[in-house]
Amino acid sequence: MSKLGMNWTLHGDGRNVRPGRFVAPDERLSWPRTVGIGAQHVVAMFGATFLVPLLTGFPPSTTLLFSGVGTLLFLIITAGRVPSYLGSSFAFIAPIAAAQNQHGPAGALGGVVMAGAVLALIGLVVHWGGARWIQVLMPPVVTGAIVALIGLNLAPTAKASFEQAPLTALVTVVSILLVTVLFRGILGRLSILVGVLAGYLLAVLRGEVDFAAVNDAAWFGLPPFMAPEFHLSVVGLFIPVVLVLVAENIGHVKSVAAMTNRDLDPVTGRALMADGLATILAGSGGGSGTTTYAENIGVMAASRVYSTAAYWVAGGIAVLLSLFPKFGALIATVPAGVLGGAGVVLYGMIGILGVRIWVQNRVDFSNPINLSTAGVALVVGIANFTWTVGDLSFEGIALGTAATLIIFHGMSSIARARGSEHVAGPAELEPEDRGSRPSKLG
Repeated sequence: MSKLGMNWTLHGDGRNVRPGRFVAPDERLSWPRTVGIGAQHVVAMFGATFLVPLLTGFPPSTTLLFSGVGTLLFLIITAGRVPSYLGSSFAFIAPIAAAQNQHGPAGALGGVVMAGAVLALIGLVVHWGGARWIQVLMPPVVTGAIVALIGLNLAPTAKASFEQAPLTALVTVVSILLVTVLFRGILGRLSILVGVLAGYLLAVLRGEVDFAAVNDAAWFGLPPFMAPEFHLSVVGLFIPVVLVLVAENIGHVKSVAAMTNRDLDPVTGRALMADGLATILAGSGGGSGTTTYAENIGVMAASRVYSTAAYWVAGGIAVLLSLFPKFGALIATVPAGVLGGAGVVLYGMIGILGVRIWVQNRVDFSNPINLSTAGVALVVGIANFTWTVGDLSFEGIALGTAATLIIFHGMSSIARARGSEHVAGPAELEPEDRGSRPSKLG
């Protein structure tokens, strides 16, 4: 049990968190309180995790199952040292949609599996060689540009869904914004979930929801599964997602390390491998790719409970919920207008998270290298430039990501050789040195 990180010690009296203290990953409160906190983690991840399959057309219950199983796998591989929930990654939405247009859902799942395999391989390299090379390859200006273009590339999709039911979509947007500022604590952090519920209620009243599938679904049973198909042409769509997942996982590990006063650098590679394997597993059965969830970091920060026991509970609850087909069918009835409203907010947030990375790391846009890197990448991503070579098709996200890496490192190398422009040195590529943490894309 110790190798699985399940040998928790009781924190204090098991009922309260003492002033100035926190429940460490290898500690727990009493089991009733631990179960309650685990359930709170499920609520925190719920809205975002279900939005991804709804927006991509994958079965929600299948995605929920693999998010729970992936979370348990993550805890095992990291030996219980990193408290984390693996929910659906928004970074997969655009490439899945594009891959479905080319090869259908099975082809998109193949891309998810390939992305997971690359992430697991990177994790293995980081485990043996350290993560320094990642920081050099992807400084903040590059990471921010990739995150921003992934979100903004989805703007036309949000508009198309919004226009199918403008009133419902508008109510969803307004509800999300109001909940964000009206409520504190966990309810405020669940603004997207509450906004979707408000929009859904209006959609029901307006007759926009079809409950036929719910009536036909069984009460108990396994979620639907689908095998992936592999096509080389989707590789360019999914490789950029890997870079985002790397940044997210490293940011999660560093955030938890800072909050728990522990050195978690030695398990960074394990975290990457775990997320990669969880994504492979999800893609192999019909679920979306996974990532560590910022929403659950917020729950930990609010409760001061970092116990991995709560995450074992959360993963178990997610698996159990996935075994109720009527529940999954009900989630799948969310209409396009609600999804369009949520997408307007969500995709915009993803785009601005990229800007947040620039701000937190004080990226100097008076430097023409940084300015060119971000500017070209955003235009390529938002306009969705497409380049077809034989059977391979590279669209805005892939081309924009390639542009950030090529422009930044190409211009930096030339400028360094010519001495014509200031180039960021290694010390400037460490966001943690300035007391900031990489942003999360849940």
